[in-house]
Amino acid sequence: MFVNKLIEFIKEKNSPIVVGLDPRIELIPNVVKDKYFKKYGKTFKGAAEAILEFNKEIIDSVYDIIPAVKPQIAFYEQYGIEGLKVYNETCKYASVKGLLVIGDIKRGDIGSTSKAYSNAHIGKTEVEGESLEAFYSDSITVNPYLGDDCLKEFVGDIEQYEKGMFILVKTSNPTSSQLQDLVVEGRKIYEKVAGIVNEWSSKYIGKYNYSSIGAVVGATYPEEAKNLRNLMPSSYFLVPGYGAQGGTAEDVIHNFNEDGLGAIVNSSRGIIFAYKKEKKWSEEDYGKAAREAAINMRDDINKTLESHGKKYW
Repeated sequence: MFVNKLIEFIKEKNSPIVVGLDPRIELIPNVVKDKYFKKYGKTFKGAAEAILEFNKEIIDSVYDIIPAVKPQIAFYEQYGIEGLKVYNETCKYASVKGLLVIGDIKRGDIGSTSKAYSNAHIGKTEVEGESLEAFYSDSITVNPYLGDDCLKEFVGDIEQYEKGMFILVKTSNPTSSQLQDLVVEGRKIYEKVAGIVNEWSSKYIGKYNYSSIGAVVGATYPEEAKNLRNLMPSSYFLVPGYGAQGGTAEDVIHNFNEDGLGAIVNSSRGIIFAYKKEKKWSEEDYGKAAREAAINMRDDINKTLESHGKKYW
């Protein structure tokens, strides 16, 4: 099961963090992108090849100290077919390096469309009797706001292929409260979604008493996280918002259970573009800077977990 592997990797590497691979061409070092723009011009192909080299160096620099990466597909889709090719190559490269891959795709639609999304990202696509893999990932993010029928189409592939999914419950963006905090029948909408997630997750519990059906709960809403932790005790939380979005280690502490497990915290810009934050780093050192930032994040969260008596090691 996905969740079993995730917990084992977290314990093995002493690291409850995930690095988001959200490349922005304007922030990629000139030393990387200039050679591809020279070869392919300022085209989607040139941008995509620069992103691939950048991603591989980041992965090479952190694979031994983190359990997973989370590429956000929109940062690749904007470069068309060439970008999607690089998204998939990035996912496969991370897997070869021993990392779990969380495809941040945030899909969700009516039943038949959700099934097609599931085929594409965690299952297989049937072509005249042949089962083919379109995109590689171990787990995905899913938007639940179309209801149960949009979720159940992913569950079959999660079970068959031992994959996972993180369902959006309380997101880290500033205006998430506009809809997610609305009260319906005495409960906030995100609490109702949490109830649905808990119902699904309780059916797919692994050997460490956690489920491969998890939740996305932002670091920027610590009080809500405390409530959601109680509402979804067996769900693993994917926690965006640490670092560049303002979330701190103290903010994410309530996403973890008392056993120190139950959450994996994401940082994207704060790690992959760390070379931009300190003058000591040259462009060529972007991988080293990312490694240092990942180690600092890991140590920050582990220290905070320990101070709250939530040791998983």
